[in-house]
Amino acid sequence: MYMVPCLRAKCRKFSQMNALVMVILQEKRLAEEISDIEKDTGFKLRVLAQNYPDTPGLAIRDFWQVDDRTVVFVADPNFGNILNFNVGASVDLDIPRSFWSRLAGKYGNMFYWKEKGEDASIEAAVMAISNCLREPVGPNNCSEVK
Repeated sequence: MYMVPCLRAKCRKFSQMNALVMVILQEKRLAEEISDIEKDTGFKLRVLAQNYPDTPGLAIRDFWQVDDRTVVFVADPNFGNILNFNVGASVDLDIPRSFWSRLAGKYGNMFYWKEKGEDASIEAAVMAISNCLREPVGPNNCSEVK
């Protein structure tokens, strides 16, 4: 394999470009998953990645038309646990409250997101929510964070 030597600035620029492409692809994948969740289950998932104190505040309620069937997932690295959830009343009826704390404990703890990255934490949480919302409602639904 032939490796081309590069100047530091060019390597850094290439790495930043790769990171940008990955972010765009990841965002697209998450947007598709979130759209599929709504289409397949009727529940809305809204993800807000913020960095306190720069937050949109309550303006997102109207902008996203938050209702009883909405989960607002706030990812903010300024707190010990990056994952926070505001769950609508109808969602609360179908998904046990313990699921949200187990989800935050698994993918939102500082050890996880510092090692794997904030993006990996957010993506893993979205996939776990998707799996949970697709499970049949019953006494054992969402008992595992997948």
